[in-house]
Amino acid sequence: MRYLPKSPSDRKAMLQAVGVDSIDDLFRSIPSEYRLTRDLRVPRQMAESEIVDWFRERSRENGDGRASFLGAGAYSHYRPVIIDALISRGEFLTAYTPYQAEVSQGTLQSIFEFQTMIAELTGMEVANASMYDGATATAEAVLMAVRLTGRRSVVAAESTHPEYREVLATYALHQAMPLSTIPFTDTGRINVAALEKAVTRETACVLLQSPNFFGTIEDVATIAELAHAQGAMLVVAVSEAVALGIVEPPRSADIVAMEAQSLGVPLGFGGPYCGVIATREQYVRQMPGRLVGETRDRQGKRGFVLTLATREQHIRREKATSNICTNQALIALMVNIFMAVYGKIGLKELARQNLAKSAYAVQQFSQHTKLLFSGAPRFNEFVIQTGEDPHAINARLLGHKIVGGFPLNKFYPQLGNASLWCCTELTSRTVIDTAVGHVADSERSLGSREEMPQEVVRCDA
Repeated sequence: MRYLPKSPSDRKAMLQAVGVDSIDDLFRSIPSEYRLTRDLRVPRQMAESEIVDWFRERSRENGDGRASFLGAGAYSHYRPVIIDALISRGEFLTAYTPYQAEVSQGTLQSIFEFQTMIAELTGMEVANASMYDGATATAEAVLMAVRLTGRRSVVAAESTHPEYREVLATYALHQAMPLSTIPFTDTGRINVAALEKAVTRETACVLLQSPNFFGTIEDVATIAELAHAQGAMLVVAVSEAVALGIVEPPRSADIVAMEAQSLGVPLGFGGPYCGVIATREQYVRQMPGRLVGETRDRQGKRGFVLTLATREQHIRREKATSNICTNQALIALMVNIFMAVYGKIGLKELARQNLAKSAYAVQQFSQHTKLLFSGAPRFNEFVIQTGEDPHAINARLLGHKIVGGFPLNKFYPQLGNASLWCCTELTSRTVIDTAVGHVADSERSLGSREEMPQEVVRCDA
């Protein structure tokens, strides 16, 4: 009954309580010419069984689903069914901000456990109770570094997610924060020599992503040493959280900004996602968002409370660390359940599967086309460069229910016909072989066309 309208007797009782005879009486203040006096022209109502049948028919139009090689900040991983079963409980699904600790212990404990596991995963000492997404978390982490250092200039690696950098540029537009971008080398990593020249005593922080947008793992320790030598901080962004199951956490960083979507959050056409900021304990009071802490009551029993909430909703505006951040509590709960279900060993095995699938795909693709950035370690993403436009290749792959790699010409036109491909534990060997076959056919076809006499080419044109 929870989704059905009130019964006639319920409506009559409610009208009597407010002192009117009919629902129309509630709208008498609205001139009659602006009131709708006929029924809406919509299809008749459907029974529940009919609605279920209708959606089943619509789902058949989608075929058997599509395999996808897309990554670039949003990743297709398996979600254990227990996640939706637990988050659908009313205590979590309809909960609001846990201001009253005495009636919010379950929510507060889940957030505390989330913070604890995120801190362990990132190698940091403390993590907040989540934020909007990876892009805004990255921008907020940079602003945090600016406050901590008292400096304004920011240096960002070009290999950082382009959309993260666009969000940061929006934040910086009216903040008097000069932004400079450091190019990447032929290994896909940041150009250390150029970075060394760019970082000065005016630099607040260096922004680096690892694994970066190309899937390449950066030398975080070396970059941290370079930044710290000039008194700057290092902010490391992570968009593929599963990588931390096997890749060394960025312990050398001062602040870690992460998108946790990979950990049990559905792709959802772009959101809602789960951003995270983790840092060292000494910087906690400049960390935006909420923080849940553990305490003891008068009887010595363990309890949880909202410890820090340094946003304008809670403190004076001029003292706030952010005026747009929030806690994605329900989405963070998905991440929490995912991490608890997998555990340390399970997450490590999951990361190994991603690494193995990607390694196999790289081996197969590199036999037929050019692999970019091959001189550095990578996780589950890689870049190939084809003779044909990647959009054309992807159009053919769609006919086989395969979504191809992400064309990079929008953000990196200097890379030509390059595309970013991602393999997760859901990418089967059969799908990889099929995609490789189509790319190989494209390269062979292009090669044969280039070998044709010029007169024949002009004639065909």
